[in-house]
Amino acid sequence: MRILTMIKRILTEMLRDKRTLALMFIAPLFILSLLYFLFQSNTDQTAALGVRNVDTTLVKAVNNKHVKIHQISSDKSAETIIRDHDYAGVLSQNGDHLTLTLQNSDQSKTAILKQSLQKGQIELKSKAARTVIKTQAKALKKMQVALAAVTRQMGRAGNGRQVAQPAAGKQLKAAPSYTVTTHYLYGSSNSTYFNTLLPILIGFVVFFFVFLISGIALLRERTTGTLNRLLATPIKRGEVIMGYLSGYGIFALIQTLLVVLFTIYVFNIQILGNIWNIFLINILLAVVALTLGLLISTFASSEFQMVQFIPIVVIPQIFFSGIIPVNQMADWLQPVAKIMPLYYGAQSMSDVIQKGATIGDIAPSLGILLIFVVVFLVLNMLSMRHYRQV
Repeated sequence: MRILTMIKRILTEMLRDKRTLALMFIAPLFILSLLYFLFQSNTDQTAALGVRNVDTTLVKAVNNKHVKIHQISSDKSAETIIRDHDYAGVLSQNGDHLTLTLQNSDQSKTAILKQSLQKGQIELKSKAARTVIKTQAKALKKMQVALAAVTRQMGRAGNGRQVAQPAAGKQLKAAPSYTVTTHYLYGSSNSTYFNTLLPILIGFVVFFFVFLISGIALLRERTTGTLNRLLATPIKRGEVIMGYLSGYGIFALIQTLLVVLFTIYVFNIQILGNIWNIFLINILLAVVALTLGLLISTFASSEFQMVQFIPIVVIPQIFFSGIIPVNQMADWLQPVAKIMPLYYGAQSMSDVIQKGATIGDIAPSLGILLIFVVVFLVLNMLSMRHYRQV
């Protein structure tokens, strides 16, 4: 009986909390729908390959739905061409020697080009072998006919005529045997797919935990009445927001530095760019997450609701940050990535770590992150009006 009473109380409380019910039932459907559209619209991965002075037969053998061939007439180095055109690789030929230069910033594209080249070589050898077999079969038939004719002539050898000899078969041209040398513009042959994901994961971890901690912390300030008591004083709303941002920002900064240093020195990742640019990107991401967490907390009435906002606010960020290539998404989904702060942070991180991007290269993305901070700050100040009672 007591258990039934507790069940009744819980059901009554949950039914009264319409916001919690909505988040509980709608958020899972939202995530499932998002995943459906992302993976349904995600087309096959393609890699751009520049070719220079390469045999036409080999180019045709390498070409498939996963490789986009670009003919190169420029005398520039392969590294310069890759940087200028953002090719996944450049293939050049000198005699029977092939040189494959790979960008290697995306290991999935690197694997596509390696497998396509290997498959193309095997296809040429198989085609040559089939040609040899067919030609030899035809030659064997001719020799059998010639042998029968010789036999008949030998039977009539008494007439004094000279017996004709069968003609020798033509020498077949063997398939070219290529030797391949592979160079890497970024990383090395030991680079894995984790190296591609790591810059994105660093930004996501920083964003997620700062968002969660700051949101729950301000929510506790509200539920305990601390925020209402503050707003009952002559203190301005902007001062309250800046105070919270500065206070929680110190811990967010420490957390950000800890995550970045741990990733660099424990995972021993290769950083081609300036490490201070990495710190700058992550600090800006943390500030965006901090202002967003404070804003979202104004719409939650309990820690339970704050956690339920994660599937709606945070989880989509990871999908549009580059884990699933944005350019492979449906056309109507690609603009959605442009309104996600983590998209700009993750792209900048990848460029600095894997491509050695400078502060000038990532300046546009940093500027957009600053715009997000300003927008969330303004919205935070406007939301404070709801809680001021005097």
